[in-house]
Amino acid sequence: MTEYLTAALLVAGAVFTFLSAVGVARMPDLYTRMQATTKATTLGLGLIVFAVAVNLGTPGVWLRAVAIVVFLYVTAPVAAHVIARAAYFVGNQPWKGTQRDELRGRYDPETHRLAGAPSGESQTPTSSE
Repeated sequence: MTEYLTAALLVAGAVFTFLSAVGVARMPDLYTRMQATTKATTLGLGLIVFAVAVNLGTPGVWLRAVAIVVFLYVTAPVAAHVIARAAYFVGNQPWKGTQRDELRGRYDPETHRLAGAPSGESQTPTSSE
């Protein structure tokens, strides 16, 4: 039974990691590539680490596996957010098909500070979105 669960977790992890690679190849800009990479790879690597823990089965391995997965789930999205924000601030333009740019009009490139919502716009989305 353990072998089947290990195999299933490994295959699922490999599939999500492969989908992440496909997302990097197919997405049109840095921001969508980072989203695809961060979400799919984090899940894929988490499943692979749990497969190792299931296969080995000792409490020490389980503790390390949980620590690794928590570390991945905390750091990967934060790192992707920081990299995407830095790319935006140095002038990397979003894809032309991007429907919403929350930072447009709010970032001052001289002081590197964010302002409140641009005048005439509300913070809450409208019902048509």
